Amino acid sequence: MKTLTLLRHAKSGWDDPVARDFDRPLNPKGQRAAAMVGRHIKALGLAFDHVVASPAVRVVETLDHVGRGYGGDLAPAWDQRIYLASPATLLDVVHDLPAGAERVLLTGHNPGLEELVLLLVPDGGALREKAEVKFPTATLAEMTFDAAGWSDVKAGGGTLTRFVRPRDLDPSLGPDAN
Repeated sequence: MKTLTLLRHAKSGWDDPVARDFDRPLNPKGQRAAAMVGRHIKALGLAFDHVVASPAVRVVETLDHVGRGYGGDLAPAWDQRIYLASPATLLDVVHDLPAGAERVLLTGHNPGLEELVLLLVPDGGALREKAEVKFPTATLAEMTFDAAGWSDVKAGGGTLTRFVRPRDLDPSLGPDAN
């Protein structure tokens, strides 16, 4: 059994004058949401054998704040392929995960992460429907696979076991709140 947890980066600052999208930092709401998600991960008792992430500034900062809430450094492996990746590229990243890793956290961007969930999880079920409607910033989606290795993960082969949005943890982190 393999468990893949996806985490979309937290809300970034569009008002911050940066030359490249890659360099956009989190805004204060995103920082709060990421720390809250970290505390939630800890409260659930989740642990990861391997963490892989986009090296974009907003992902680096998301994992820093998640780690603060979690109470430890997540020590990600940075993978440039994840930055603004398509679901096909993200599936390649999954297929390349270390064989010995059973529980992996992959942190990146939309629309790729949302599309990956929709690719890997068959139609039906309340959690998939929530993911299909919207995959907000700082959302956590956990999938399990009855697979011996990561290369065995295929379209439609996953079960979505958890879908947690920041607003589910604190309504002030919802779309209408600042």
